Amino acid sequence: MSVFIYLVKGREKSLLRRHPWIFSKGIERVEGNPVDGDTVEIYANDGKWLARGAWSGSSQIRARVWTFDKDETVDLDFFIRRLKYAQESRDPLIKRQGLTGYRLCAAESDGLPGLTIDRYADFLVCQILSAGAEFQRELITQALRTLYPECSIYERSDVAVRKKEGLKERTGVIYGETPNEPVVIEENGVKILVDIRNGHKTGFYLDQRDNRQAAAKYTEGKRVLNCFCYTGGFGVYALKGGAKEVVNVDLSQNALDIARQNAELNGLDTSNTQFIRHDVFKLLREYREKGEKFDVIVLDPPKFAESKAQLLGACRGYKDINMLAFQLLAPGGVLLTYSCSGLMEQSLFQKIVADAALDAGRDAQILELLSQASDHPIGTAYPEGFYLKGLVVRAR
Repeated sequence: MSVFIYLVKGREKSLLRRHPWIFSKGIERVEGNPVDGDTVEIYANDGKWLARGAWSGSSQIRARVWTFDKDETVDLDFFIRRLKYAQESRDPLIKRQGLTGYRLCAAESDGLPGLTIDRYADFLVCQILSAGAEFQRELITQALRTLYPECSIYERSDVAVRKKEGLKERTGVIYGETPNEPVVIEENGVKILVDIRNGHKTGFYLDQRDNRQAAAKYTEGKRVLNCFCYTGGFGVYALKGGAKEVVNVDLSQNALDIARQNAELNGLDTSNTQFIRHDVFKLLREYREKGEKFDVIVLDPPKFAESKAQLLGACRGYKDINMLAFQLLAPGGVLLTYSCSGLMEQSLFQKIVADAALDAGRDAQILELLSQASDHPIGTAYPEGFYLKGLVVRAR
């Protein structure tokens, strides 16, 4: 039985601009009794058909749009078409950078709300984050098996945001083999081990690929401090760029062990490389007390703001850590600093970094503005897809 949603008068404007979200306060009435994930027909207050979406009774985002085409049915062919289009848009990048690891589907920005898919060699790793994607899980699996018969499919839906959709966290094999060992991928001629089962997110930060390559430009003959290094991606690129010393810092010993393996996998000399298990904030203060100096510092911290209520605290955290980095930079040193908090706007992040330089007593200039790799596209109607901000800053 069909379900019809009628919006509050005036709330159709965002959908006419093709934004894919309908919030609970924007709905005037619902005709029918939808269960979570049901496909629903969305109408303006005056009865004009607007879109076809997925219902989520537990979330403030009460519906997410699958299609704005009234003639398009949400079926197996729909998912095959969307995934095929997503793959085709990435093919030139894959060829250009020699990728065997890339983001295949970037959720709303690829027209598949709540669905993230990363490919690591012959493994497709899915994060299902919305009630609609959960409801369509079997069709999505069929579509992937149709398009990628050579690939195993593994799920990493172990993220707290699923609770907002009334869903429990889940991981495990959907189809094929279990990734019991780290998988080797390649990017820009660099080999990287990815722990699909236990690593962060789906196993690796593919979105930083271009920024890792950008960092290598600044490392020749330099002493490099790689903070929140995870499995050492920036450190590997720094060594390939000719760094004389690289200090990798992370709280996870397992990540540091893989970071060492990644350096060795690429035939790099690790005699001039350190892998330090430590709290970055504390270690930076210890380095400051000792008078340590670095030529290049990479700050790639985890997300500091998960909600608007956490944004003020996140601003303080970003300012603190960037100020410490400026205090540790040698004259003429370069800071590569990032925020992956979607709520942190580019202009605000830039202001925080500028204030951090001022508090550290350093004059600085921005050399580059950086963002997420292009296999993490930003839908023009979905600005929320822009989340990764980066700055390359040189300090006197």
